[in-house]
Amino acid sequence: MTVVIDNLSGKPRHPEKQNRPDSEVLRKPSWIRAKAPGSATYAETRAIVKQHNLVTVCEEAACPNIGECWEQKHATFMIMGETCTRACAFCNVATGVPLALDDKEPAYVAEAVAKLGLRHVVITSVDRDDLDDGGAQHFADTISAIRQASPGTTVEILTPDFLRKDGALETVVAAKPDVFNHNLETVPRLYLSIRPGARYFHSLNLLQRVKQLDAEIFTKSGIMVGLGEAREEVMQVMDDMRTADIDFITIGQYLQPTRKHAAIDRFWTPDEFDALATQARAKGFLMVSATPLTRSSHHADEDFEKLKAARIARQQKRQAANPGS
Repeated sequence: MTVVIDNLSGKPRHPEKQNRPDSEVLRKPSWIRAKAPGSATYAETRAIVKQHNLVTVCEEAACPNIGECWEQKHATFMIMGETCTRACAFCNVATGVPLALDDKEPAYVAEAVAKLGLRHVVITSVDRDDLDDGGAQHFADTISAIRQASPGTTVEILTPDFLRKDGALETVVAAKPDVFNHNLETVPRLYLSIRPGARYFHSLNLLQRVKQLDAEIFTKSGIMVGLGEAREEVMQVMDDMRTADIDFITIGQYLQPTRKHAAIDRFWTPDEFDALATQARAKGFLMVSATPLTRSSHHADEDFEKLKAARIARQQKRQAANPGS
């Protein structure tokens, strides 16, 4: 269980949650088991991250897969600081007033990517509602720096929603990331309590707009289950995603960071996740990842290769069905 007080500063990580009553933390079932960190490669990855003074969502969001991913040198870099301007009920990233952007950060990230020898890298960020462009140019600069330092690395981004930031999306898309990910997180009915600063249809439209701007960019989005959603609502989110031409869906179990965060309604079983994956494939997604420990960037490098192969296979199938087109 993650603490609510930051051990380094002594300040609350989530000041907006301090007065909330504690909620019961459900005991994790047997199928929620993640590999504990501790290998030599994990330590090497951690050292490179710290050497470049970088932030990772792996640490800040208390990801259960950090041991497995860092052992393979797969770190998800979180740019624009470690303090978010939003206060989502599920998230463990610290909330507050962020510091000014570090204009050297894109170069630091690129250098770390090159040192780690990454084939595929995921770049995410906190929400920066305080910035005129929501941090869009910083994303673009980071993508550009990685392209220069490590030309063979493919780049996946996991962005905020850029709500009320005109032109921000266009700036990021122009930098041509290989994968554009933005998570819907939950079903629309729960947005007010779980993701109050966001708007479901804005997030959905953001992803659809990516495809309209550049059809070659893969789009990706994910949700958590276990927050009180009904199965039928999850099915509707899948349909909404397909209407927006989203290529890749991820579905994972919500795990409660502290007693002050949103309570877990229930743990979905592995069989239920398998059923969700079957439904998602039937609805036409190029890629589906639906397991209790699925997270947005888990196995991202392997999944990107599968995503490319799935697109080629679909194109070949269409050409075979319509040889004259």
